[in-house]
Amino acid sequence: MRAKAKGLRLIGCGALGFFFLAIPGMPALADPPKAVPDPQSQVEFAEFVRGFRDTALKAGIEPQTYDRSMTEIALNSRVQQLNLQQPEFIKPVWDYLDSAVSADRIAKGQQMLAAEAAPLAAIEQRFGVPKEILVAIWGIESNYGTAMGSFNMFEALATLGYDGPRADFARREIINALKMEEREHYDPAQMTSSWAGAFGQTQFVPSAFLQYAVDGDGDGKVDLWRSASDALASAANLLQSGGWEKGAIWGYEVALPAVFPFEDANIDATKSLNDWRKLGVVAANGAALPKSDAQAAIIIPAGARGPAFIVFDNFRVVLKYNNAVSYALAVCTLADRLKGASPILHPWPREEVALTRDELVAFQADLKRLGFDPGDADGIFGRKAKAALRAYQKARGLAADGFVTEDLLVRMEREIVARGG
Repeated sequence: MRAKAKGLRLIGCGALGFFFLAIPGMPALADPPKAVPDPQSQVEFAEFVRGFRDTALKAGIEPQTYDRSMTEIALNSRVQQLNLQQPEFIKPVWDYLDSAVSADRIAKGQQMLAAEAAPLAAIEQRFGVPKEILVAIWGIESNYGTAMGSFNMFEALATLGYDGPRADFARREIINALKMEEREHYDPAQMTSSWAGAFGQTQFVPSAFLQYAVDGDGDGKVDLWRSASDALASAANLLQSGGWEKGAIWGYEVALPAVFPFEDANIDATKSLNDWRKLGVVAANGAALPKSDAQAAIIIPAGARGPAFIVFDNFRVVLKYNNAVSYALAVCTLADRLKGASPILHPWPREEVALTRDELVAFQADLKRLGFDPGDADGIFGRKAKAALRAYQKARGLAADGFVTEDLLVRMEREIVARGG
């Protein structure tokens, strides 16, 4: 049995960028010493930057804007490394929540609610998004503005756009960053970001800025780096535009009965509260669910042995900010804790070890050999792979929760051996 993995993370980008989960408040990946690429790579990178100028000008960027922002940048080896780096372990949801909803994060968030009470009240009135949700996003994205990243945005995006798996994304965002610079009259030298191009106190990518950023403090400018009000109002505008329902809750923890169709615990499978009541679902404290035809889904991010949550449309809106259930759950539970709610009641299965990426590849390959198609064996356990796992579990009389464990991997490998390989 392997020792449990610690201190590792899944990495990526911020609001409306590519999917990521990062340990909140830890800027180690954003502020590294800069490595120097080999000379030939720098020559090829410079050729890419010169060639991309035509693309930018055709998109309407002024020549002087491009030259001012792009001619002094260099290929950044650290960005290249992080772009290609695959984490050995996927961080368990309970470890992520331990960091995202820590006692320090809660205490500091409550201080921020008091310190920014007036602007937060105005933003909530304007957009209908609760101040606690906004402060939770602020805390998780940048530790309340203290960990925003210090890369040159144009250098980071150009390095990503030069080559690698996110080149198309980054090339679009270079254009958007240049448009943002022109619209807001920014100094490009002061446009800092994470290695992935997300920036500011609520970690927007440039395209999200162009679509959703607003002036929250009334000074006639939009500055997500220096104005908490601008950053919070922009996050609120994004959520409102995504369909946030004013006055509605995101969801809450529930308890499931011993006999339960775990294949129905899926963010994409909704039932009315009345139907969940009939299946024996109750609130985590044992209270009955309300009698209602309101539609909701049940999620079990750590499988059948972990906590369960009933979630409504507002939870899905948070997923539009960052499409990871763990992230949305962190935002929503942190917001509840900021209001004084109790911690999650049901214990997490902390004894479960995190599978390595190679083990996840083997897991997918084993599912396919057993007749359950998970898609490509790429170590990324997405919806198709989870559906295949649920089908396997159901066929074997197991709780069909779609949760990957070391015991399941061993079981499948033994089954394959028993079949003669």
